[in-house]
Amino acid sequence: MSLRLGDTAPNFQAKTSLGEIDFYKFLGDSWGILFSHPADYTPVCTTELGMTALLKDEFAKRNTKVLALSVDPVDKHLSWIGDINETQHCAVEFPIIADDDKKVSLLYDFIHPNASATATVRSLVIIGPDKKVKLIITYPASTGRNFVEVLRVLDSLQLTADYSVATPVNWKEGEDVIVVPSISTEDAQKKFPKGLKVVKPYLRYTPQPNK
Repeated sequence: MSLRLGDTAPNFQAKTSLGEIDFYKFLGDSWGILFSHPADYTPVCTTELGMTALLKDEFAKRNTKVLALSVDPVDKHLSWIGDINETQHCAVEFPIIADDDKKVSLLYDFIHPNASATATVRSLVIIGPDKKVKLIITYPASTGRNFVEVLRVLDSLQLTADYSVATPVNWKEGEDVIVVPSISTEDAQKKFPKGLKVVKPYLRYTPQPNK
C-alpha cells in the first residue's frame, strides 16, 4: 500500500527488543515516531539510534513516543543495542521492531524496490494522537537523518494542530508564525492579541501564540 498524509496509520502487533507490542496501545494518547533502518550493524543507523536515545528528554517533553524498525530479528537487535550504547554513549530504551517477515515494512511502504528489493529505506513517519499520519520523510540508505529537523517539524505540527497558524520557512520554536488564509485580518486581530503584522493581505505574522 502507499501511505499518504492524513491516512490513518495502520495498527500492527510486532516483536521488538522490549517484547511484543500492539502499536496503538504503545502510542496511547501520545504522538508517535516510527522510523525504519536498512539493517542492523550498519554505521549510519548506529549513529541515528544513538541520537534518538540521547534525545529521550526532548521527545518526552513533546509527549512523543519513538520506535525503530529493522528487518533483522530480535536477538540481533539486542546485540546491536550494546554496540550503539557503547559507541554513541547513550542508553537505547525505546523498542526496535524485528520485522524479519517485512509485514510492518510493507504496511508502511518502507521498502522501495528500485532502491533495494529487501532492505527498508530510511523512512520516518510522525503520527498524531488521532492516529493520523502527519509527516513522512524518506532518505536513501546512504544519508543519515537530521534529528534537529525532526524536532523542529514536530514542534510545528503540534503548534499548528492547536492554533490557526502555519510556520514559515526555517521556523524554529519561539519565532513568529503565519496566520492561515482562512481567517480574515479583522478576525485575526481579535484571535491573536499579541499583535498582527500585515505584509500582504495573505501574508500576516503574529508571535507564537503558545509562548
